[in-house]
Amino acid sequence: MLPRRQNLAEGVYEALKEMIMDGVYNQGARINIDEAARALEVSQSPVREALVRLESEGLVIKEPFRGYSTAPLLSKAEFEDLFEFRFVVEPWAAAHAAAAIDDDKAALLTKELASTPSAPKGTSYQDYQRMASHDHRLHDLIQQLGGNVRMRAAFTRTHCHLHIIRLNYGAGMGSAALREHRALVSAITSGDADAAETAMRTHLEASRSRLAPLYDRSSDRPSVGGG
Repeated sequence: MLPRRQNLAEGVYEALKEMIMDGVYNQGARINIDEAARALEVSQSPVREALVRLESEGLVIKEPFRGYSTAPLLSKAEFEDLFEFRFVVEPWAAAHAAAAIDDDKAALLTKELASTPSAPKGTSYQDYQRMASHDHRLHDLIQQLGGNVRMRAAFTRTHCHLHIIRLNYGAGMGSAALREHRALVSAITSGDADAAETAMRTHLEASRSRLAPLYDRSSDRPSVGGG
């Protein structure tokens, strides 16, 4: 049952997202609106609202005459395409953010870094949610500070962190990412554009390397995701 203090629509959205991320709804599983509403003890309306939002993020798919089902994990080709895109836009944004840094912008980055001082110890999405939110906010902030509105919009539409975290958010991965985030923020706030670009590229390469073993020649998609 959802906590009453939560906004209902947001609470239903988070509950369904957690079930998808943790594999309660497996890849391709049909999501019955009536069953979900009864399980969450809500009406069908907030469930429908949540599914529309999840569809916009690519976590569920709506098909005619079948309704909603859980989207598959990223294929190997989609995984490679996503990182290729990130290697184009994110080092550029980091370099431009560094070149335009001032005290106010540096304070925003430092505040975001301080929001998640340590990695989660658990392996469920609920355990990892704070880290996931920080990861998204930091990279989005760097896009914002980079100053290219269209590039930021394109980056936002990929929902890249949501799909990458869905692949694997096991214990230990957060610690490495936070170390890389600290190095990245240090480079940007120093005003060194070359160092910032390198730090972002290093972070992306490390992130890709952590996840690449999930794919092998015998399988186009990982069989499971999550922690």
